[in-house]
Amino acid sequence: MTKITFTFNGKPIELHTDPSRRFLDVIRNDLKHTGPKEGCGEGECGACAVLINGHIVNSCILPLANVHHQEVMTIEGFSKTKRYAVIEEAFIKEGAVQCGICIPGMIIAVESLLNRNPNPSDEEIRVGLSGNLCRCTGYNMIVKAVLRAKEMGKGLW
Repeated sequence: MTKITFTFNGKPIELHTDPSRRFLDVIRNDLKHTGPKEGCGEGECGACAVLINGHIVNSCILPLANVHHQEVMTIEGFSKTKRYAVIEEAFIKEGAVQCGICIPGMIIAVESLLNRNPNPSDEEIRVGLSGNLCRCTGYNMIVKAVLRAKEMGKGLW
């Protein structure tokens, strides 16, 4: 057992556990946050995406040890921000939500993208979301939602 400390959605966390555990398992089983999903388990689909120090990371392939002394935000923490409200409204207005499996990771990807580039082009949006798979909605509606979010949220990013 190793002591791992990190900030999780703004709150300090201290765990005494195996540092090689998958961070997704810790999030869902220990911390009881179910927004990040088990999609592929190989870091290919983005359903498990979280922000670590503001950078998007697939938690299904991340050992817990890698979050020691880091700041982690899941969709649950992000959902309490003004930026989330803008992205959510844009996704709803553009019909970019269906089953919900990919949406938490997709919204985390949008936040990461707009934080790095508040005025992305269509192509930059597609590249920025390329690590996230959506099997239901289709990427055209999601790209339109990101374009709407960047306009609605001018000055937030």
